[in-house]
Amino acid sequence: MAMGSENMTELENRGFSWKSLLRPSLLMGLATLVLHLAAGGGYGFFRDELYFIVCGQRPAWGYVDQPPIVPLLSSVMWTISGGSHFIFTLLPAVILSVTVALTAEFARSLGGGRFAQFLAALCAFGAVTLLGDGTSLSTETLQPLLWLGCSWCIVRIAKTGNEKWWLAFGAIAAISFLNKYLVGLYLAGILVGMLATPLRRSFLRPWVWAGLALALAMISPNVAWQYNHGWPFVELAKAAVSWKNVALSPLAYLVQQVVLAGPLAFPVWLAGLWAFGIKPKHAAYRAFALCCIVMFALAVVMHGKAYFMAGIYPLMFAGGAVWLESKVRSRAVRAVYTGLMAFATLVFSPVTIPFLPVTSYLAYAKFMHISPSAGASEKMSSGVLPQFYADRFGWKEMAEKVAAVYNALPPDQRAKAVFFGRDYGEAAAIDIYGRPLGLPPAISGQNNYYLWGMMGHDGSVIIVLANDLKELNAAYQNVIVAGRLDNPYAMPYETNIDIVVASGLKVPFPWERLKHYE
Repeated sequence: MAMGSENMTELENRGFSWKSLLRPSLLMGLATLVLHLAAGGGYGFFRDELYFIVCGQRPAWGYVDQPPIVPLLSSVMWTISGGSHFIFTLLPAVILSVTVALTAEFARSLGGGRFAQFLAALCAFGAVTLLGDGTSLSTETLQPLLWLGCSWCIVRIAKTGNEKWWLAFGAIAAISFLNKYLVGLYLAGILVGMLATPLRRSFLRPWVWAGLALALAMISPNVAWQYNHGWPFVELAKAAVSWKNVALSPLAYLVQQVVLAGPLAFPVWLAGLWAFGIKPKHAAYRAFALCCIVMFALAVVMHGKAYFMAGIYPLMFAGGAVWLESKVRSRAVRAVYTGLMAFATLVFSPVTIPFLPVTSYLAYAKFMHISPSAGASEKMSSGVLPQFYADRFGWKEMAEKVAAVYNALPPDQRAKAVFFGRDYGEAAAIDIYGRPLGLPPAISGQNNYYLWGMMGHDGSVIIVLANDLKELNAAYQNVIVAGRLDNPYAMPYETNIDIVVASGLKVPFPWERLKHYE
């Protein structure tokens, strides 16, 4: 016992406190991790995850539709996981847990006490769109954490006057750019905020320019890749703005923020906008409010998806929680509000965390009157499941049935045959799940698959999913239905569809015409 007391005293003398284990950031971070681990890998790999893995297996400084970080991470996690989605999603679960924990610490850096820290973290923990980020490795996963890191640098500059923090800001902003180009929206907002606040004085000093130079150096290989390939992401973005994304009015876009942040967390979000915009503790903090407003306006004008604002949620939650802590003194009111938020998070978590068996989820969604198309950000038809879940079903089955068709072909046809994916999801499923079954690499005209080309094939024999055979009959002499996909939970355009073999090409394969960036 004496030895144990001496060890504890020594730890305390070194600055360790057992109370640190009860810090809101640590507790809420662990709670987030536990909730996501309960999903156990959920319903399997999401369409985009399969595509990111394939991209990472073909490393480059850029891709048509995203920068290199997520594909690289996806490829590494695929190798580590051995195909286990539970292990694969440990990374996004940990990233979200750190994001929740640092949201509490950000509130603390703004002067918030334990209630503010708990409230800020609870908002980040329960935000519908952030909950989903922890179940799938995507370009959205790292975004809130990185934007919070950039904002933290601004807080340090405001509090200490140490302009060297612009170097850290530049490095984090560059990493965010290499993760997802959407950081441009955040940086545009911050730029307006800087010009309208005392932060504009930084432009007269060297460190902000040094940070800019560092960021440009870090992102230059990716920019060079985009330039060398004709700026494909710009073409893709134009498609999203012009026809793919659902165009929302400012009011409708605001309503979507209420849904994605959570009805009980959204007042905290608004409080953050108020706190940063009206008499903030440091005038520089007003840049955060202006950033939020600019981002909202740009997202509406650009027909941006509702979740484009999600990266700034932790920042606004932290600011709002600190402001509410100073205004709401009643312990009872605080307890009731946080209790309701925690309860709502658990009640609605099945919407974005796939820990229920699919049949149980369908019963739950029916009971809660949650439509599969609720919150849809793209113009597409829905099946029995929302797209976020439906796009996790049917991929292995597709690869197995396509492999059966491929292996049943005569040797001369099989030597030329290739699967043509109508989209990158189909092609990636074949590349990931079909490779062990003997399938050759797939081809597709969508996004980076178009740049990878025909992989040595001439299109004389293709396996493709189709119900309408008119175009195939016009291009090929022999068109045979050889199988069918019928997964009841997949997206409508990926199920109840035939597996078709087309051979005897009548005309040159129209590869150039099959390109579509979207």
